Amino acid sequence: MVISMWKNLLQTTKERILQQRRMSVYNQAHGYEEELVKKQLQQFAGGSINLTKEDSGIGILTLNNPKIMNAFTGTMMLELQERVTELENWKDGKGLIIYGAGNTFCSGSDLKVVKAISNSQDGMNMCMFMQNTLTRLMRLPLITVALVQGKAIGGGAELTTACDFRLMTPGSEIRFVHKLMGLVPGWGGGARLVRIVGSRAALKLLSGATRVDPERALHLGLSEETLSSSDEAGALEEARAWLSQYTEGPASVIQATKEMVAAGRELLLEAALRTEKDIFGTLWGGPANLQALATRPKHK
Repeated sequence: MVISMWKNLLQTTKERILQQRRMSVYNQAHGYEEELVKKQLQQFAGGSINLTKEDSGIGILTLNNPKIMNAFTGTMMLELQERVTELENWKDGKGLIIYGAGNTFCSGSDLKVVKAISNSQDGMNMCMFMQNTLTRLMRLPLITVALVQGKAIGGGAELTTACDFRLMTPGSEIRFVHKLMGLVPGWGGGARLVRIVGSRAALKLLSGATRVDPERALHLGLSEETLSSSDEAGALEEARAWLSQYTEGPASVIQATKEMVAAGRELLLEAALRTEKDIFGTLWGGPANLQALATRPKHK
């Protein structure tokens, strides 16, 4: 009976953590009608968001619209949400690399979409949709890396900030060009940038629409490393190798580690501590823990 109660408690904890991960920033209480937004975005077709899940537990998410520097069409925004849902349910997943086809990352929104939804309410709807999606991406129980080749500008720069880490290739750049379009970031990139580089550096990058090359990105803490390869295949292989040093071990432990860090980042201290306790409880006495106790002498 005690074992049965423990299993039920464990399952309840896992379900609650999953529910928190999928929680939207915006819903009907904020005047957000997702089905109506989806119907509108569906009108703007082109490109695709492709996902490959490798046996190693690393996923490869490809932004595929190279004719316009992988700019997001409406259907690509919808597909990104679908891919995020798929990744949330990937029990064997450990890490994710996001990169753009054709040796460039992403140039933000397709200008055809921007011009077609140029009134304030339509813009707000798209903003809320993408903030919901990128917040869920940020909360994935996977260690995520943006592989920046070529240009990551506008919404593309914002997308990089939804990842845990950024790797850049020689000659690449990250640039928040929103000011030049008479805008500020709308996909959550401004708030996330402040958390990554601090308010002073973020203000400079946003108000100056500054081109951030790999050297400056390293200095700011916006990038972890400059890769040696510039070609797509070589850079992707380097990114896999870089990520694999953090994804060795059971998927349950990697996912729990990411969830604990995400809680510490987003929650107040007491709530973060309770979440850490709950996550700890899902692992203690579990298969990975018992195997480690049986095979790893302590203090060596």
